[in-house]
Amino acid sequence: MANSRYEYVKQYEQDATLLPGCFIVVRVDGKGFTKFSELHGFEKPNDKRALDLMDRCACEVLREFSDVRMGYGVSDEYSFVLAPSTALYGRRTSKIVSVLTSFFTASYVRWWGEHMGADAPLRATPAFDGRAVCYPNAATLRDYLSWRQADCHINNQYNTPYWCLVKSGATPSEAQRTLAGSDAGFKNELLFSRFGINYNELPEQFRKGSVVVRARERFVAKVREDGTAVERERGRVAVLHADIIGDAFWTERPETLAP
Repeated sequence: MANSRYEYVKQYEQDATLLPGCFIVVRVDGKGFTKFSELHGFEKPNDKRALDLMDRCACEVLREFSDVRMGYGVSDEYSFVLAPSTALYGRRTSKIVSVLTSFFTASYVRWWGEHMGADAPLRATPAFDGRAVCYPNAATLRDYLSWRQADCHINNQYNTPYWCLVKSGATPSEAQRTLAGSDAGFKNELLFSRFGINYNELPEQFRKGSVVVRARERFVAKVREDGTAVERERGRVAVLHADIIGDAFWTERPETLAP
């Protein structure tokens, strides 16, 4: 009821807003996913089913929220980029973070069966936390995304030989001692000489993470009586496994970094 004597409690609500004119990045991150992945028997170091599920959830976010320009994901985290000009939910921090995080989580549950298969029932409740950070310009935003992709590469380059050693009979402590202080060359040589794995031939999804973008595609809308085709454009959401540290990705998609 409007103007009731209880309405004074609204004054206690804090309505923090994100800085205007800045890119907004909302990062969702799995809560307790080490235990969650063990409970559900995820393949180590990378379970393609689980990664594809994360990508599917990110695609659903872009389809639902037109203000989200792109997403970058690795393991159990995803970062979503909103334009500096976005007015989504009045740029209210709690609203943006809570809605995007809850939508992502709900999508994870919804699409679990399709990606994980009937032999992997959902045995625990997945949870994701969310945070929002403002970046003042395109250069800083690119540095953030480069950091996440570099982190993906560094972690995968360690985890791949680590799990190969463990699966071959080494204890976790022994595997850690073998890799302690080693450089990339040592890890790559160990993978190739002992396990016949060329690191550079591993799936790009494992080495580079996933990039979800908006794309345009042409399609045949109809065929005229004279046999000529009428083409139109439509938008779609695409998952790429691309280098986002270099310039090529951004040169091809200047709209992603536009004000």
